[in-house]
Amino acid sequence: MQNEHGGPAIGGLNLRKYFLSKNLKKDIPSSIVVFLVALPLCLGIALASGAPLFAGLLTGIIGGIVVGTLSGSQLSVAGPAAGLTVIVLTAITTLGSYEAFLLSLVIAGVLQMIFGLIKAGTIANYFPSSVIEGMLAAIGIILILKQFPHAVGYDADYEGDERFSQADESNTFSGILGALAKINYGAVIITMVSIGLMLYWPKIKKVAAIPAPLMVVLSGIGLSLLFANSGIALLEKQYVHIPVVNSTAEFMGLFKSPNFSAIGNKQIWITAFTIAVVASLETLLSLEACDKIDPIKRISPTNRELVAQGAGNLISGLLGGLPMTAVIVRSSANVNAGARTKMSTIIHGCLLLVALLLIPTVINYIPLSCLAAILLITGYKLARISLFKHMWHKGLDQFIPFVVTIVAVVLTDLLIGVGIGMLVGVFYILRTNMRNPYFYHIDKNGDKKTIRIKLAEEVSFLNKAAIQITLTSLPKGTDVIIDGSNSRYIDQDVLEIIHNFKHNAYTKGIIVQLHEVREKYDVPSLKQLMYNPN
Repeated sequence: MQNEHGGPAIGGLNLRKYFLSKNLKKDIPSSIVVFLVALPLCLGIALASGAPLFAGLLTGIIGGIVVGTLSGSQLSVAGPAAGLTVIVLTAITTLGSYEAFLLSLVIAGVLQMIFGLIKAGTIANYFPSSVIEGMLAAIGIILILKQFPHAVGYDADYEGDERFSQADESNTFSGILGALAKINYGAVIITMVSIGLMLYWPKIKKVAAIPAPLMVVLSGIGLSLLFANSGIALLEKQYVHIPVVNSTAEFMGLFKSPNFSAIGNKQIWITAFTIAVVASLETLLSLEACDKIDPIKRISPTNRELVAQGAGNLISGLLGGLPMTAVIVRSSANVNAGARTKMSTIIHGCLLLVALLLIPTVINYIPLSCLAAILLITGYKLARISLFKHMWHKGLDQFIPFVVTIVAVVLTDLLIGVGIGMLVGVFYILRTNMRNPYFYHIDKNGDKKTIRIKLAEEVSFLNKAAIQITLTSLPKGTDVIIDGSNSRYIDQDVLEIIHNFKHNAYTKGIIVQLHEVREKYDVPSLKQLMYNPN
């Protein structure tokens, strides 16, 4: 495939032009960061899902290369999602085999593609900004809390867990307390050195071209080898553990195929629909959050993203992988590392493939504590103090949904927490909309009062309660003019209230005049709103 410039095109990028651009200098280092972050997360989520470790890596590879190519987002990164681990684990047990689960994943992928084609992604436009900001800050706090045990060498919980209640029967806070009682000082030293490198290496101009995360990994491997025969040596479980493939036949044997004979099983379809809906919601939330922290402020096409994610899940199901979504942890690491285009995502998928095929033994020397340091820095950037100050200055109607979302996500999980935040956010939106449906003015003619109620340009059903209360509380014996000259649209429910009030007002000695209030209003089109403001 070629693009308009005559060069080969991948996902809308002209490769010839790309490799000559300055974006390459940013995308390659950021792809290394995302690769290092994604590697333990892919393995940890596969382990927690009751799936083969290879399935997690395969999903990360497909998410990087396939979804990265098809997606319209420049910075979002797809891969296995922690939010789906419980669904996957339950499905494998309920359906009786991993192959039956893969069939449900294939169907889920098709459903997601259909969601995209019918424009279901537009629901992302209705996520309140304060809730998305709260979700980002909550993910940052979760990264700090969840990575602390790995940073000090206590690895009871799997990498990538975002839920408050953990699979090891602890929770986020008790997990930290347990880690403090079982500190490995070798891991602590590696973490502290890694954090120092992340903070100060980029400030040294002569070596800044070498990515700090790469130096973190090299120093972590070096220190772990230095500690090997001492009292602070790392344990085997404190390293990355990637499957080692010794031959082509062994590699091909890792792939699994769906059991298409189970397609008549009702539970297969229930699982497929559950995965499709949950994966789509997580994707849209992550996409919205990723766009919010994009320094260039690009807007990703949500419907195209659902089609891309659906294609990824379809291929993942056919080859033996796990469900994937756009993942905010990897995406935010990508943004913070300075990525500029989707090539960072695609290259990270290629690096995962290279790691699996060519250098698994080298990868297995990487301590989890140095990778935890990278995620700790990412978490700090997402939950920075300045963000809380910024939201406070926006007012309580923004700050309260923001804080509620943070607390709810940290104490439950991503979808439940965001759902709670959405309810609070929508409450404040309704409250704001109910405040300004009209302008209220009182004129006096001797002892006689004339009250003029001038309706707003848009009067929706959300304003119904406010107008109802105002009309019923008008004093007896007054003249009332309800002025609709400024209104392009008045909801039918509001019109009914106005006409009913006019009909019954004489019982209170109130004389009502309607000024340019029509019997019916059509909903204004987008073209009318843009070109006919009056």
